[in-house]
Amino acid sequence: MDVFWRRRVGKIVRTWNPGLILDLATGSGDLALELQRCCPQATVVGADFCLPMLKEAQRKKVPLLVNADGMKLPFADDAFSVVTVAFGLRNMASCPGAVSEMRRVLQPGGHLLALDFSLPEPPLRGPYRWYLHHVLPRIAGMLTGEMAAYTYLGDSIEQFPRGEGMRALFTECGLQEATALPLTGGIVSIYTGRK
Repeated sequence: MDVFWRRRVGKIVRTWNPGLILDLATGSGDLALELQRCCPQATVVGADFCLPMLKEAQRKKVPLLVNADGMKLPFADDAFSVVTVAFGLRNMASCPGAVSEMRRVLQPGGHLLALDFSLPEPPLRGPYRWYLHHVLPRIAGMLTGEMAAYTYLGDSIEQFPRGEGMRALFTECGLQEATALPLTGGIVSIYTGRK
């Protein structure tokens, strides 16, 4: 499903005709590569605070990579036409602080797009929560030996703002035209705002 989600992000970003894109929390660079594929006229910069992940992105041939903390980006004000963050905002020390920092580096009229897990609406919400808290941690824990990481995943998804909450957060941080687009029944959502 993550391939579908990244393609949807790429299609949205392409409509903005970006020049310089920052993919924050780029991880292994999958979204940065999709953005470059969808927007060949743009320059895509992948940034992450985790050096081992940047090395993986480098191995995948993401051309421009920067070691950076999302709470204190090493870029000038108004530098990027688009900032994206996929499955990274939920893990930052402060969602409002990170959104404000991303807004700072956006050009006037530029767009912020966040893709992250959310909770589906009923009737899917109950079974999904049961899967998220009881099935996923056990199966993934057996396969990886890291059950605590998957317990954290479920807890972080529950606590993360979603839908109207994320739209309100974007607005409070100075973004306009905040939108929330649930995908795959609401298991993930794409949030956008404009500076």
